[in-house]
Amino acid sequence: MCLAVPGRIEEVYEKDGLRMGRLDFGGVVKEVCLEYLPEAGPGDYAIVHVGFAISKLDEEAAAQTLEALREMGELDGPEWRPGDEDGAPAG
Repeated sequence: MCLAVPGRIEEVYEKDGLRMGRLDFGGVVKEVCLEYLPEAGPGDYAIVHVGFAISKLDEEAAAQTLEALREMGELDGPEWRPGDEDGAPAG
């Protein structure tokens, strides 16, 4: 199953000509491409799929989504790493 996960934008910068950012996924920080969201900035929340931010969302929606994923067991354990190829838990 493919999974898009919400993360909070901590930093925005340019790398190799691309708009990039560091996003916090509940304590796990990953580098993400922000090219598709030119309006997004630090403090915003974005849905990330395979390393690309694809949509902005508000903090409440992000929290609800993360909680639902935790309840389903999708965020449990060290195997889960935002930005993995398909965004799904390893295994």
